Amino acid sequence: MKTGLTNDSSESELEQDLYLEMGEAHLSSAVETPLRPDAFDLDNNAKIRKIQEHFAIIMETLGLDLSDDSLRGTPYRVAKMYVDEIFSGLDPANRPRISVFENKYKYGEMLVEKNIRLSSNCEHHFVPIIGKAHVAYISSGKVIGLSKINRLVQYYASRPQVQERLTRQILEDLKQTLDTPDVAVIIDAEHMCVSTRGIRDTGSATVSAAYSGVFEQEGKRRELLNYIKLNTTQG
Repeated sequence: MKTGLTNDSSESELEQDLYLEMGEAHLSSAVETPLRPDAFDLDNNAKIRKIQEHFAIIMETLGLDLSDDSLRGTPYRVAKMYVDEIFSGLDPANRPRISVFENKYKYGEMLVEKNIRLSSNCEHHFVPIIGKAHVAYISSGKVIGLSKINRLVQYYASRPQVQERLTRQILEDLKQTLDTPDVAVIIDAEHMCVSTRGIRDTGSATVSAAYSGVFEQEGKRRELLNYIKLNTTQG
C-alpha cells in the first residue's frame, strides 16, 4: 500500500533509498552469481562495443569532453577491461582447467594455501575489493596443483561480487573438483566502497569464512588458523 507518494518521482526516490539500504546490508540471495538467461547471447566483441557506447554516455553525462586526447579512448578501454579482465570470471569458458591427480604420497593431513592475493569488485558500487584468501583441504584420494587453487580463487573473484558469495563459490567448486567434503576458505579483504566512499574508513577489513566436512569441528578450525598465523615470509 503506497502512502505519502504524490508522483512517480517520489516513488522512485523511495525505491532508490531501498536499493541503497539493501546494498549496504550486503544481501546475497544465492551461491550462484545472478546471471540472466541471455547472458552469453552476445559475443565478447559485441559486449565491448555496447559497453563502450554506454560508458561514453556516462562520461558525457558527467560533463567530460570525449574529444580530449586523454579521454577519447577511455570508453573502449573500460569496456575491454570489463569484458576481458576484471569481469572475465562471469564466463564459464574462462574457468581454469584443473587436472586432478592421485594422492600417491598418501598425505592425509590438511594442505593449506594461504595469502592468495585476490582482487575483485563489489557488485553494489563496482569498486575494488582487495585482499587475500586462505584455502585448505584434506585429500580423499585426489590432489591438484597448488597454482590451480590460486587460479580458481581469481576466477571467482573476477566477477561483480559480495565477499560472502565469493567465499562459498570457491569452497563449493573445490569440494566438487577434489571429491571431498573437507574444504575450508577464509577471505580477509578491504572494500573500497568502505574506504573511498561513504564512511571512508581506511582501517577496516572484512573477514568471511566457509567450512565444510571436518573443518566444521572446532579443533580443525583452530589448527587451520594456527597455520595461517605462521610467519612463512621468505627473506
